[in-house]
Amino acid sequence: MLTKSKKEFIEFMMGADVLRFGDFVTKSGRNTPYFVNTGNYKTGAQIAGLSKFYAALIKETVGDNFDCMFGPAYKGIPLAASTAAALYNEYGIDKPYFFNRKEEKDHGEGGSLVGYKPQDNDRVIIIEDVITAGTAIRETIPVLTGAARVTVPDMFISVNRCEIGQTAGKTAVMEVMEEFGINVHAIVTVEDIYEYLKADGGYADILGHMKEYMSRYCVF
Repeated sequence: MLTKSKKEFIEFMMGADVLRFGDFVTKSGRNTPYFVNTGNYKTGAQIAGLSKFYAALIKETVGDNFDCMFGPAYKGIPLAASTAAALYNEYGIDKPYFFNRKEEKDHGEGGSLVGYKPQDNDRVIIIEDVITAGTAIRETIPVLTGAARVTVPDMFISVNRCEIGQTAGKTAVMEVMEEFGINVHAIVTVEDIYEYLKADGGYADILGHMKEYMSRYCVF
């Protein structure tokens, strides 16, 4: 259902040129008529606004029932940092965050993790931009479990593209749940975006391409 907050977030993404329409190729190699690039957030106002949407979703779904938050390099880094700030400013929830380097540092403090050092039995939530084929999460989990005996019950993303992962008939989000036991929470889904464009009435051409793409790659 396209709620007021979902509509606001879609307009927020479009206003920041983060949600774009055209001809793109995803990390999984699929040609897609729409693309979500959180790398296009580039102002203080944008990252502050984005983090409030993430914080609201976290507060609504898990509250403060977690120990720390992790932002996978690279796009997850500013997302985790700003969301940690928003959780504190908006709801008084003060939780540590950390992120990883793509390449392990061999001098100074060393290691591949920066920020909070996860401890055994920590409940870690992941802050990420999108899941398309689940490739990134499969790279992330070994980083976390290699640092400590942690659990990862929840993951938060901007958009659930609802796309088939590595198994026919199952989305990448479904696979992440089955493979890792992680509940994935999205601020909006591709269905929400489609319904928003449909209600607007000015995106007939894009809607046609989206419908074709969704029928080919998405599971609802």
